[in-house]
Amino acid sequence: MRAAILGTTGYTGMILLRLLARHREVQEIFPGSSSHAGMALADTDYGISPSILTKTRWHGARLLTTEEIVEESPDVVFAALPHLASASVCAPFFGKVPVIDLSADFRLKDPVLFEKTYKEKPPRPDLLEKAVYGLAEWFTGDIKNANLIANPGCYPTATLLPLLPLSRAGLLKGTLITNALSGISGAGRNVKPAYLFCERSENTCAYGPGKQHRHQPEIKQGLDSVPGSTLDILFTPHLVPLKQGMAVTTVAELARAPASGEVDEIYREAYADRPCVRLTGSRIPETIHVRGSNRCDIGWQIEGDRIILFSVIDNLVKGASGQALQNMNIRFGFEETEGLSLHGEI
Repeated sequence: MRAAILGTTGYTGMILLRLLARHREVQEIFPGSSSHAGMALADTDYGISPSILTKTRWHGARLLTTEEIVEESPDVVFAALPHLASASVCAPFFGKVPVIDLSADFRLKDPVLFEKTYKEKPPRPDLLEKAVYGLAEWFTGDIKNANLIANPGCYPTATLLPLLPLSRAGLLKGTLITNALSGISGAGRNVKPAYLFCERSENTCAYGPGKQHRHQPEIKQGLDSVPGSTLDILFTPHLVPLKQGMAVTTVAELARAPASGEVDEIYREAYADRPCVRLTGSRIPETIHVRGSNRCDIGWQIEGDRIILFSVIDNLVKGASGQALQNMNIRFGFEETEGLSLHGEI
């Protein structure tokens, strides 16, 4: 199999490169970059090993232009590009090769909502309905036949995975209150004063609270995918002094009192055969347990007529590059965890 990465020098592109390098079904990798095209891959990413270079040796292990990648006719294209720029760069591949897009360009189905959220019209409104939302554990059947997969954001991934099983079971009602903590790498590989070490170390804050953050509509769209759901959500993200990692806590009102063991059974039915979700029950999961892995760990606690849900992911892996590779595996019929780690780093 031959895989291309557009945007190899960003965090998600760098991780994709490493994941694809150890994927047994991938023989060739075409690393692309508009800003560093022509440069040797090893000169832009000093952390890679010779094993990665062997899969890119056909071009002298250098970064390629989009035009060069088009000429190679890859079997799959990963777009690890900025929001509102990805769709135009991917244009030569649409309809010719499966594209897995890690930006937000195809996540929202409603073009009016897209413009309201991102303050610009969707770059390819004609493709919004055709794109399959790549929340791997929930839209597996659609992903298997998709030629355009919109990889979810990290916040929606960590928020929706614990909520959707309970919503489908009719166990939740009202407005959800979600607080999410994200590592600094969630902002991308940007040089901005707000992300400097001196600004973030020993410091944390909320931003885009309630319904202001751009991922809130994406989460609401995911909740609305459950037939009959009337759930709303107030979503408040926080930036915390971690390199990577994400912890999400949601408080939800119960529609009824669950029977003994019912919550556990609902989750086991939803995720029993899904290797990238681990249920921790009453044990509260921690980010260190999933660091570097493609896992989402989910725990819960009932408090009277409410339930508190806890979930953790690595925002760069299950929240981005890892889920993108998981989607590729589903799309091409490979083992779902091929190339992925399920062990948290110590």
